[in-house]
Amino acid sequence: MVTDPIADLLTRIRNAQMARHRIVEIPASNVKKRIAEILYDKGYILKYKFEVDSKQGLIKIALKYDPITKEPAIKSLERISRPGLRQYAKPAEIRRVQAGLGISIISTSKGVMTDKEARNQNVGGEVMCNIY
Repeated sequence: MVTDPIADLLTRIRNAQMARHRIVEIPASNVKKRIAEILYDKGYILKYKFEVDSKQGLIKIALKYDPITKEPAIKSLERISRPGLRQYAKPAEIRRVQAGLGISIISTSKGVMTDKEARNQNVGGEVMCNIY
C-alpha cells in the first residue's frame, strides 16, 4: 500500500529514466493525470495516455530523451510537500525553480497548476514538487 501516491509517481518516473525505459505505467488518479498533463505541456515528456481497466486505471507516460546525448529531459524530480510535513505557500512566497528554468507544481483551490500560473492567478497552495 502506497501512503504517498505523488512521491510514488515521481519515483517511478525517476527510476524508469535511470533504467532508460521508454514508457512507464502508473496507477491513475485525478491529481496524477493533471501532473502528467502539466509535464506534457511543459515539454518534459513525449506523450501520455489514460487507460481504463477493471480497477482504477493506468497512466502510460512516454519519457523524453535528448536524441544526441541520450540524457533524460527531466534532470530532477523533487517532492516538496509530503504527508508528514505539508508545505504551503502564498502567491508571493512561491519560489522559482532553477531561476525560472524549472517548474513547481502547486495544488491550489483552483486546481493543480504550475508556479507561474499560480502567481498569475494570485493563488497559493500546497507546493507538491519541483521539476527541472
